Amino acid sequence: MQASEIIGFGLALYAAAGAVTALAFVSFGISQVLRPPIPATIGARLLILPGALALWPYVLVRWFKARGTR
Repeated sequence: MQASEIIGFGLALYAAAGAVTALAFVSFGISQVLRPPIPATIGARLLILPGALALWPYVLVRWFKARGTR
């Protein structure tokens, strides 16, 4: 494998993990992270989705911390 193939595969894995995490977070986790629990509209969820996809490791950390405090 060449370096470019390895980098491409790594980016594909990162994007796949981000997509799964972002969809789960926008569907279920956003209400757990917001304090006090505030219902998020569909528009707000759509705006949060790309950022959650790109920053999925940070989103997971915040989500797990929020679940542990309640």
